[in-house]
Amino acid sequence: AIRLLNIKGGNFTTPCKVAAAKLVDKLSPAAQMVCACNAFTNENGVITGHITDGIGFVQNLAKHGVSVKNQKIVIFGAGGAATSIQVQLALEGAKEIHIFNPKDKFFERAEQLKETISKTCPDCTVTVNDVADQAVLAEKIAVCGIVINGTIMGMKPFEDVSLVDPSYFRSDLVVADTVYNPEKTKLILEAERAGCKAIGGKGMLMEQGAVNFKLFTGKEMPLD
Repeated sequence: AIRLLNIKGGNFTTPCKVAAAKLVDKLSPAAQMVCACNAFTNENGVITGHITDGIGFVQNLAKHGVSVKNQKIVIFGAGGAATSIQVQLALEGAKEIHIFNPKDKFFERAEQLKETISKTCPDCTVTVNDVADQAVLAEKIAVCGIVINGTIMGMKPFEDVSLVDPSYFRSDLVVADTVYNPEKTKLILEAERAGCKAIGGKGMLMEQGAVNFKLFTGKEMPLD
């Protein structure tokens, strides 16, 4: 359909990012690392998959005065968006990335990504952990600077779900979400109540949109 209608560019969103990466003709280097894509460009019928979630996420943190360089980070999820963010965190100089995910089909994918990041960014330590292991989760959050939700938990119809026990929060922690509907998830609301710097997913949505806009048009998106 993209070829038939000569669509110049567009987006893939949850849950299609991994499937889309298998269907496009080519992948950008980052999308190849992640094995997922959230955007495509069509040049004379050749469809290239791109991944811009990670860039958008890191740019949104920077807008809030948060750098990921040398940070210890806990991140939930091993799907397309989470994986894109993990790769970008490593490329931007994160010191440690601790991935937490259920023991499902994505867990193995996270372990494969760990190996990929270790080869590309050897100075970044990556661990893959079972999200059910609360003792390890509490231990990692206690020494990290940033906690990220890269899952759909918190999004409708899971708006009553947060993957972090509020007792793990402390006032010097940065808590960021990728979910933008609702604008403030349970995770973000509980983090705010604990005095954390809480960053919702709306800014990431806009920032990755700006990266996509430039891919599609060659022009800067007027963010204002």
